[in-house]
Amino acid sequence: MSLPLFKDLIAPNGKKIHQPLGLFINNEFVKSKSGETLMTISPTDESEITGVYAADAVDVDLAVEAARAAFVNPSWCDISPTARGQLLYNLAELVDKHSDQLATVEAWDMGKPYSVAKGEDVAESVAVLKYYGGWADKIEGRTIDVGPAKLAYTLHQPLGVCGQIIPWNYPMMMAAWKLGPALACGNTVILKSAEQTPLSVLYLAQLVKEAGFPPGVVNILSGYGKTAGAAIASHKDIDKVAFTGSTVTARAIMKAASVNLKNITLETGGKSPLIIFEDADLEQAVKWGHLGIMSNMGQICTATSRILVQESIYDKFIEAFKQETTKVSIIGDPFAEDTFQGPQVTRQQYERILSYIEAGKSEGATLVHGGTTHGEKGYFITPTIFVDVKDHYRINQEEVFGPFVVIDKFKTQEEAITRANCTPYGLGAAVFTKDITRAHKVAAKLESGMVWINR
Repeated sequence: MSLPLFKDLIAPNGKKIHQPLGLFINNEFVKSKSGETLMTISPTDESEITGVYAADAVDVDLAVEAARAAFVNPSWCDISPTARGQLLYNLAELVDKHSDQLATVEAWDMGKPYSVAKGEDVAESVAVLKYYGGWADKIEGRTIDVGPAKLAYTLHQPLGVCGQIIPWNYPMMMAAWKLGPALACGNTVILKSAEQTPLSVLYLAQLVKEAGFPPGVVNILSGYGKTAGAAIASHKDIDKVAFTGSTVTARAIMKAASVNLKNITLETGGKSPLIIFEDADLEQAVKWGHLGIMSNMGQICTATSRILVQESIYDKFIEAFKQETTKVSIIGDPFAEDTFQGPQVTRQQYERILSYIEAGKSEGATLVHGGTTHGEKGYFITPTIFVDVKDHYRINQEEVFGPFVVIDKFKTQEEAITRANCTPYGLGAAVFTKDITRAHKVAAKLESGMVWINR
């Protein structure tokens, strides 16, 4: 179907959105060369929002050409670091100015509550862009004393053209996290949004131009992973790929990137443990344990989706956790003020979570809360709590990526550490105890990239 490059949309909250639909290449919105489009669906009521143009390998080639030309153009490569930082600051100010529109599109397209999209996601994006803008003029080399006969020094220089592939769970924030550091260092970028949630990132693209970035420095593409994503990963003129998403896709990107030995950064899945010792502040453990898995509809790679509770407080914790879930997890319209939990992002994700609910039942875990669909339309699932979950169960080993938590008890500190480390994942973890010595000792033993203590 043929689409315009922009379309005025009326969102469910009544806001009018001047929405870009094209590919953003060389500071202009253009149609895909093939004319291919993809449709984005509202997960709240399963209605079609709009189509957008979908990039394929030819469009990726054009974006790379633009980014490569911009990388060596004096309008970018010869500006001062302070000027680069100012451009990022300009973008941050524009994101803040357009926070209502960005949050509206994010809630509509992805399903997260509008209040969260505006107060957390967009606000975080503003903060991140300002933060990296502040770093642009603080990238320093050093001199190395090798004797009086020579002068040796190091320079930190940009890598070149960076391909960035982001997921659907935090479209705006992921875009800011990828764009900020790459641009602060003087790189140029081709960023591909997730095919499920292209709208807020396309809206951001028009702000990039308004902020004053030279043509070709930032290129933003909608498209499918199997075409546009694969073309970015395997492109011989892209110097680095940064990817956040599934572990399966990350393996494919790692293989594809070997074509020219690209520098790669991969952030993938998680099955993060939360260990609660008997001396923990139970109220805080319940509060943060709930937020750690149920916020953003459970669609967080660092979600603390496995909770291990010391046996003396196990039953008490489960009862309090169920009460907290019942009280806080109000499910419904993302634009309603009191909504805590919106829909899952797609029917595919919705059905995947339902399949894990059936797996948990068949494996022998005890379902004590939720485990059902909610409403007649949309991809809503009630917050799901399984208890008495053994280490080898699928629901304990595999990432569900939904409002779905598994809980079991432990006796000793050593057992807690062993069981926390029993999955192939190692992204995040959390420890709750008032004994700060034990907290740090346990944290050091956890095979995790980051560990939160008492939150």
